[in-house]
Amino acid sequence: RAVGQSVSRGRSPRSGVSGRGEMAAPMLLVTCSLIFWVSLYLSFCQFNNQQHYEWNCRLVTLIHGVFIVCFSAYVGFIDGPWPFTHPGSPNTELQTQVLCLSLGYFIFDMCWCIYFQTEGLVMLSHHCLSILGIVMVLALGHSAVEVNAVIFGSELTNPFLQIRWFLRESGHYHSVLGDIVDLLFVLLFSCVRIGIGGRLLYCELTSPVPLPVVKLAGVAMYAVSWLFMLSIVKFAWRKINHKYKTWREWSRCPFHLYANGHVNKAC
Repeated sequence: RAVGQSVSRGRSPRSGVSGRGEMAAPMLLVTCSLIFWVSLYLSFCQFNNQQHYEWNCRLVTLIHGVFIVCFSAYVGFIDGPWPFTHPGSPNTELQTQVLCLSLGYFIFDMCWCIYFQTEGLVMLSHHCLSILGIVMVLALGHSAVEVNAVIFGSELTNPFLQIRWFLRESGHYHSVLGDIVDLLFVLLFSCVRIGIGGRLLYCELTSPVPLPVVKLAGVAMYAVSWLFMLSIVKFAWRKINHKYKTWREWSRCPFHLYANGHVNKAC
């Protein structure tokens, strides 16, 4: 139906060029989104001033991650269309709104990271690709379905990453909760961003509908995910190695109880 409407308006459905009137609404939504995230951050800095700037920024990141996962999940799994079978399809109004909400956040976070110089090249590259990818599909008027799916997969692991940081800052990371958060983060990242993300990229590349520039952007995002994955594998290996060595040390040491019930480890 959307394709038919495009033809009836006198432009090709695959022309990939949106009129000024069609771009005005997304630009307004992105501006409102940016104002919202900046205002939320400034509010945290004002009312939570006992914490440093990064703490408040990560609170905004956590809130964005939770909200955008819920919104993008609704768009992808309920509202449709299915990204694995309809890549390159025309943007729906709901897809556009979700992408504008996320674009405003990425612009805010990118500016914050550059100003405070807290992130490395890989994370900044991820932010740049996210911003350029969203702007591209908003301008083209199609392929928001697969970009929405990529945002869902990317942000699904983000809350666990932020919780892990808050646990470290508050001194509760070295606990069972910290181990659970790390395990969930590694499993979700490897299964969703690498496994399901690879399947989505395959559908994108083999479909004749998406433009080559959209496919190239998909390859770039997946390559960045693999750079993250290599760092995660190194981290997981170090943590497993440390846990194993700790277990070996404790297994060699018998435990004796004091009379008052306190545990004394004597090797």
